[in-house]
Amino acid sequence: MNIPTNLKYTKDHEWISMDGNIATIGITDFAQSELGDIVYVEVETLDQNLDKDEVFGTVEAVKTVSDLFLPLSGEIIEFNEDLERNPETVNSDPYGKGWMVKVKVSDASQWGELLDSEAYAKLIGA
Repeated sequence: MNIPTNLKYTKDHEWISMDGNIATIGITDFAQSELGDIVYVEVETLDQNLDKDEVFGTVEAVKTVSDLFLPLSGEIIEFNEDLERNPETVNSDPYGKGWMVKVKVSDASQWGELLDSEAYAKLIGA
């Protein structure tokens, strides 16, 4: 199971990287493997301000549909449009080309509440 040490994680299996006040968010390798083949990613919250833990979209796999929860409060400023044509990228490259949204973070203090790679590994039993 791939758990990069340079990222932060949530109990809902999202990963987060920060560049200044812009967070890039996707789902973890563990999450994509549990979901199976991803067939659709929907984000209808572009240009909206959302609070931490609000649903920002859904990911649909062959077997199930799962909500995506925002790990940090802020404005959804970008959606990875490549996922409209190639949602399976989330399966093949969850930490790279399979990212889902970029968020202009409004409360940077929430970063400290996220899990580091060790804590996330313990959470999933890796």
